[in-house]
Amino acid sequence: MRLDLYQAETAQIAGEQSSLLDEARQKLQAGEKLSRLEENGVLHALQVLIENAIGKAKQILKAKGESVPVSAYDALAALARAGVMSTEDLPAWNAAIGLRNRIVHEYMNIDVSRVLELVYVEQYRFVVEFLLAPISDK
Repeated sequence: MRLDLYQAETAQIAGEQSSLLDEARQKLQAGEKLSRLEENGVLHALQVLIENAIGKAKQILKAKGESVPVSAYDALAALARAGVMSTEDLPAWNAAIGLRNRIVHEYMNIDVSRVLELVYVEQYRFVVEFLLAPISDK
C-alpha cells in the first residue's frame, strides 16, 4: 500500500476510535458510570488504536529500509533507535502494548476500573498523536 494511503487510513481509524474514547472520558468526568457495553467499547477502541500504532510503526520501519521485527515491543524500540521517537517514550509504549496484549489474550484478568482511569486522564492521547502525525519515508 502507498504510504500516503496508509497514513490516511491510519488517521481515519485514529479519529474514529479516539472520538469514542473521548465520549467515554466525558461521561466518566461527568461522574456517569459506563454500561458494560460501553466498557467493552472502550477496551475495543484501545485495542484498535494500539494495533493501528503497531502497524504504523512497522510501516515506518519498512519505509526507512529497516528490518521489521515481528514483536510490537521490538518495532517501537527500533523506531527509537532510528530516531523517529525518543527512548524516553518507550515505557509508555511498552505499557500500551502490554495493555493491548492483555485485552486480546488475558481478557479474563483485566481490571476495567484501571483501564477507565487511563481513559479518564487521556492516557491514550499519545497513541492518537502518533497515529495522526504524518509518515516520513526519509
